[in-house]
Amino acid sequence: MLNKKSIREVDVKGKRIIMRADFNVPLDKDNRITDDTRIVSALPTIQFLIDSGAKVILLSHLGRPKGEPNLKFSLKPVAKALSGYLHRDVIFVSEERVVGQKVKEAVAQAQEGDVVLLENVRFRKEETENNVSFSKELADLGEIFVNDAFGTSHRAHSSTVGIAEFLPAYGGFLIEKELMVMGKALENPERPFTAILGGAKVSDKIGVINNLLNKVDTLIIGGGMAFTFLKAQGFEIGISLLEEDKIELAKDILNRAKERKVKLLLPNDVVVAKEFKADANHKTVSIKEFPEGFMGLDIGKESCAQFVNAIKESKTIVWNGPMGVFEIEAFSNGTREIAKALAKNSGTTIIGGGDSGAAVKLFGLTEEMTHISTGGGASLELMEGKELPGIKVLQDNY
Repeated sequence: MLNKKSIREVDVKGKRIIMRADFNVPLDKDNRITDDTRIVSALPTIQFLIDSGAKVILLSHLGRPKGEPNLKFSLKPVAKALSGYLHRDVIFVSEERVVGQKVKEAVAQAQEGDVVLLENVRFRKEETENNVSFSKELADLGEIFVNDAFGTSHRAHSSTVGIAEFLPAYGGFLIEKELMVMGKALENPERPFTAILGGAKVSDKIGVINNLLNKVDTLIIGGGMAFTFLKAQGFEIGISLLEEDKIELAKDILNRAKERKVKLLLPNDVVVAKEFKADANHKTVSIKEFPEGFMGLDIGKESCAQFVNAIKESKTIVWNGPMGVFEIEAFSNGTREIAKALAKNSGTTIIGGGDSGAAVKLFGLTEEMTHISTGGGASLELMEGKELPGIKVLQDNY
């Protein structure tokens, strides 16, 4: 696991295991979970701990309660969902201070195989401050710490990093998978290796582009960020999304790609409309004939074909960011075609969480991908070549 120890290597029978999971799931107005992907992703580690006779103490955050108790962000719906999946009662202890007398009693009374879920750790402002005393309060509940919250491993918080100052820390199965799949793709990919980057802004992906230019054979750029590159090449882009202060950077990236013999593909046709609306009149135009007063909201059919061909020839593909405004049907075709091409590819296909993961799920292609990361921000930082604080604190494997 990129030289980090996994909990599968530890005898956990009878031990109190504190596991940090990522249960930051979306809820509707009636507090029903609308996407349980993150809960399902944590189940293999939890089930392993139960089967191994551990006493499991689960920690997570949900939403942004801003360091104060707010029942709108309670983990109660998560406890209910977990009980169903695990076919056992999850003991949920809701305390405003997260750790209090009720929690201590529940942990003391826990038997082997029991699961105790604490309240949202972000009910305490000390969590995001990585406060030592709060880290110690959490650590005092257990004997071993397991981090399986990949989606928050790029944050140095009490429940992801601080707690490891006091307890031996190991990776869970989800973190193990994230690091193995993404790590191999970035360090020793089967070639040709293609990265597909989309989304709104170049500025969000500068570090990723800089790191990937040294690793990939082909770099495909779509989405809103493509227009800054097209502008850098001298094309008119109407009123499309543009980061004017990043035009010189885009020119530099284009030059470096050429120097490194990286094939950099940009859209050569786009779907345009005058307004960002579902019912807006739209048409497909060549980038050489971009109409004034229009904005690009998706890649066109020629671009789709060009990008899909590159995907067909690739053995390893990493995708982060949609090709257009995929939530609106009229502008979803580019993202859908990329997703379908990845689904058909027999090589390694990795979706870097966030909007790309949401798109793949929307198109019903989740099962066709090698791996869909559970952490948008964390997977981006991994793709940048950064060391994640929540991974760094885990025990080394040498």
